[in-house]
Amino acid sequence: MTKPIPFDEEIVLDPKRYIVSETDAKGKITFCNDYFMEVSGYNDAELMGQPHNIVRHPDMPKIVFKLLWQTISAGKNINAVVKNLAKDGRYYWIFTEFESRRDTDTGEIIGYSASRKKISKHVIEIIADIYAEVLKVEHSDGIDASERHLSLLLKEKGDDIEFADMMEEIHRFY
Repeated sequence: MTKPIPFDEEIVLDPKRYIVSETDAKGKITFCNDYFMEVSGYNDAELMGQPHNIVRHPDMPKIVFKLLWQTISAGKNINAVVKNLAKDGRYYWIFTEFESRRDTDTGEIIGYSASRKKISKHVIEIIADIYAEVLKVEHSDGIDASERHLSLLLKEKGDDIEFADMMEEIHRFY
């Protein structure tokens, strides 16, 4: 499936509705609710079995997803602000709560669930600037350099704050 060409039109989300999806342990979509399909513009057949990054917007730094995967793969839950890309090229910003799903018998991670909701324009403005700066470094110097740059940006925001802590602070603020 080819990625849509992004353009600068935001999808207005309903603040009372959640976008929900589940993936297997490798990140392939196994479930999505009707609102996910409505907002993303994809139907059930187009989404099931696809990598969840089908909705990844190119404005998102890869390092954000690397850090997310490191966290949830270790069985820890995390919150994150993400800009997604709809099938028609529009975008939507969401606050996402990621959780690991485990096999009840073995405790092994079998997948992940994510619940997303609308976030305030103020939060978007803050995080969009950080992501744009990190993405610029990522494009010029690679993902390792973008991780170092993100760490420096976070240290400017507070003593030794980690990515997960920054997202948790945003969650509390929101």
